[in-house]
Amino acid sequence: MKSTKAFVFDAYGTLFDVNSAAEKCKDKIGLKWEEFANFWRITQLEYTWLRSLMKRHKDFWKITEDSLEKSMQVFKIDQKMKGELLNLYKILSTYPEAKNVLSNLKKKGFKLAILSNGTPDLLNELVKSNNLVGIFDDLFSIEEVKIYKPDSRVYELPVKKYNIKPDDVTFLSANTWDVSGGGNYGYQAVWVNRNRATFDYLDFKPKYEVNNLTQLLELI
Repeated sequence: MKSTKAFVFDAYGTLFDVNSAAEKCKDKIGLKWEEFANFWRITQLEYTWLRSLMKRHKDFWKITEDSLEKSMQVFKIDQKMKGELLNLYKILSTYPEAKNVLSNLKKKGFKLAILSNGTPDLLNELVKSNNLVGIFDDLFSIEEVKIYKPDSRVYELPVKKYNIKPDDVTFLSANTWDVSGGGNYGYQAVWVNRNRATFDYLDFKPKYEVNNLTQLLELI
């Protein structure tokens, strides 16, 4: 990682806990809240990939709404909760160590950015609601290219903006397909394996694997 000029982070599932919206409603949803949250997330991702393949782009907020609608039907959750869950999704909580790690990297003089499927409005709201304003140099959204990760045009965004080589970027994601997308593009890609999962077979194996963001500081 000695050549790193920019640390670029995925947002959802890496910096921000995608299950935190449902968790805050677990008393209303019941014991199935975590299963529901996982189903919502998987459906959301499937919709991004399918729409990219069909060339029928919808922004991430609309996809989040559509995937929530399906998930609520499948899990028979009262439709009156839709507005509450969507509002909570706009202000997802960070993982506990995120702010400290980002502050440490900022002090070391690295460029910091988010590269996400999220819309600019969603990303700005997440940063604002978690008191991260001023931490990031850029919030890169796939809306600039109108296609979702793992398309290579998405990973090209920071490289073009900073006029650097792909391997000048250390990219962190909790999503194996995203790590593979960034790694195959040429990033130094780090897998944030919070759940001790198994990496996917997508023609890339990350050199670095961490269980939380704090472990990143031990690698630089």
